[in-house]
Amino acid sequence: MALAVAERRQERETVHAAPAEDRYRWWGPLAVAVFAGVLRLWNLGYPHAFVFDETYYPKDAWSLWQQGYESAWPDNANQLILGDPQVIPLSQAAAFIAHPPLGKWVIGLGTHFWGLHPFGWRIAVAVLGTLSVLMVARIGRRLFRSTLIGCTAGLLLAVDGLQFVMSRVGLLDGVSAFLVLAAFGALLVDRDRTRDLLRAARAEGGRAADEVRLGLRPWRLAAGVLLGAACAVKWTGAPVLAVFTVLVLLWDQAGRRAAGAHRPWRSMLRRDLWPAALSMPVAALAAYLLSWTGWLATDGGYDRHWADGRGGAFSWVPAPLRSLWHYHSEIWHFNTTLTSPHTYQSNPWSWLVQSRPVSMYWEQPKTGEKGCTAPDGCASQILALGTPLLWWAACFALAYALYRWFFRRDWRSGAILAAVAAVYLPWFRYQQRTVFSFYMVVLVPFLCLAVAQMLGAMLGPAGSTPSRRRWGAAGAGLVVVAVMGCFAFFLPLYTAELIPMSEWHDRMWFISWI
Repeated sequence: MALAVAERRQERETVHAAPAEDRYRWWGPLAVAVFAGVLRLWNLGYPHAFVFDETYYPKDAWSLWQQGYESAWPDNANQLILGDPQVIPLSQAAAFIAHPPLGKWVIGLGTHFWGLHPFGWRIAVAVLGTLSVLMVARIGRRLFRSTLIGCTAGLLLAVDGLQFVMSRVGLLDGVSAFLVLAAFGALLVDRDRTRDLLRAARAEGGRAADEVRLGLRPWRLAAGVLLGAACAVKWTGAPVLAVFTVLVLLWDQAGRRAAGAHRPWRSMLRRDLWPAALSMPVAALAAYLLSWTGWLATDGGYDRHWADGRGGAFSWVPAPLRSLWHYHSEIWHFNTTLTSPHTYQSNPWSWLVQSRPVSMYWEQPKTGEKGCTAPDGCASQILALGTPLLWWAACFALAYALYRWFFRRDWRSGAILAAVAAVYLPWFRYQQRTVFSFYMVVLVPFLCLAVAQMLGAMLGPAGSTPSRRRWGAAGAGLVVVAVMGCFAFFLPLYTAELIPMSEWHDRMWFISWI
C-alpha cells in the first residue's frame, strides 16, 4: 500500500513538473549532441594506426561485408592495410571469432563506404556514440520530467573520457552501449504509455485495473529486439535482457496497483507475464539469430559444416543450427577460460574509481622526431580513462540513488540501479578472467543519469526558496564545470595529442595509471 501511495505521489509530482510546452525539449538535447558530435568526429582518422583491439574487429568487419563470414589474415596484414589501402590481403580461410557478428557488421558499414582505413572503421561507432548523448538527454528528460536535468546528463556523457575514447575507436563496446541504452529508453516510453492505459482503467472503477489487457506494446517489442542485438554484439547483453524483462514486469505490477487493482501480482502474472516473455526474450532471440545470417547463408564460416554427417540424439535438428550451437559452445569456452595475463587487465572491484585505465595507443618520440620539440621528449597516448571527477561523483550518486530507491520508493532510482546491476555485477563472477575497465562504457550513461539526479536534488524542487535554489544551482553548476574542466585537462590523453613528457607526467595522478 505504501508503495502504491508513493508511486501515485511521484506521478502527480511528475505531471506538475513537466510543462505542457517546453521549447527546449528537443533543442537542448540536440545542442548537447552537436557538441558531442564535433568532439567525436574531429580528426577521427588519427592516429593512422590500429588502436588496441582494432587489430581484430575492422578486419573481421571487412571480411563480413565482403564474403559473409570472418576470415583469416596474414601476419603482415596491418602493415599492408596501413601502407596502402588498396592492398587488402583477404583470405578465404575461416577464422575463429570470440564474439557474435553484429558489432562487426556495424563497424563494417563505415569501411563499406570509406574503405579499410582508420576513419572508415571508426565512423559508425562515433555516430552511435554521438546519438547516445542525444538519447541520454532525452531519457533524462523523460525520467525526471526536466529538460535541464536531461541535458545535464547528456552533457556529462559528452565529456566523459571513457565514452569519448570508446566512441573514437573501432571496438565493439561502443555499439553495445548504444543498444543497451536505446532499449532502456524504449522501455521508459512503454512504461509511460502503459500508465496512461492503466489510469484510464482506474477511471472506469471496479475491477478494470485487474482485468484490463494492455494490448500490443511496440516499444517493449522494440526493446526486446534491441537487447537481442546487444547480445549479438557481445554476450554481455544477456544479463541486461534478463534484468530488464523482470524490471518491466515489476513496473506492470506497480502500475496495476497504483491504478487500484485488488490483486496486482495475480493480475500481472495473468495478463502481463506471457506477453512480456514473447515480446522480449523471444524477440531478442529472433534478432540474435538474424545477426548470424551471413554465417548461415554461406559455406565458408568457421565450423559451418561441423554437424554434416554427424548423428546423435539431435540429428533431427538441421545441420547448420547444430553447427551453430557447437560454434557457440567453443565461443563460450574461450570467453570463460581466458586467463592470459595482460598489462592493463584489472579487477571489477576497481572499475568505478578508475584505478587501472587501459592504454590503447602509445608512442614516445624523442626530441626532433615527429614534431617533438620538448627537451625531455614527448608522449602520444590514447588512455581509456573515464573523466575522474565524474566517476568519483558517480560513486556518491549511486549511493544517493540507493537511498532514494530503498527509503523513498523512487522508481526512477530503481530503474537506474537495475541497469547498473545488470551491466556491472555479472563481471564479478570472473575473478580469474582477463578483463578490462573499458568494458564499463556500457555503464557510463546510467552513471551520468545518476549524477544528474543527484545534481537535480542539489538544485532543489521548484517550490524551494530563491536562496535555496541559488545555492543549489551554484553547487550543481560547480560540479558540472569541474567535470568539464577535468575532461579538458585529460583531452590530450584521449586523442593521442603529442605533448611533452612533463605534461604527460602531470596527468598521471596515480602510479596505477601508468
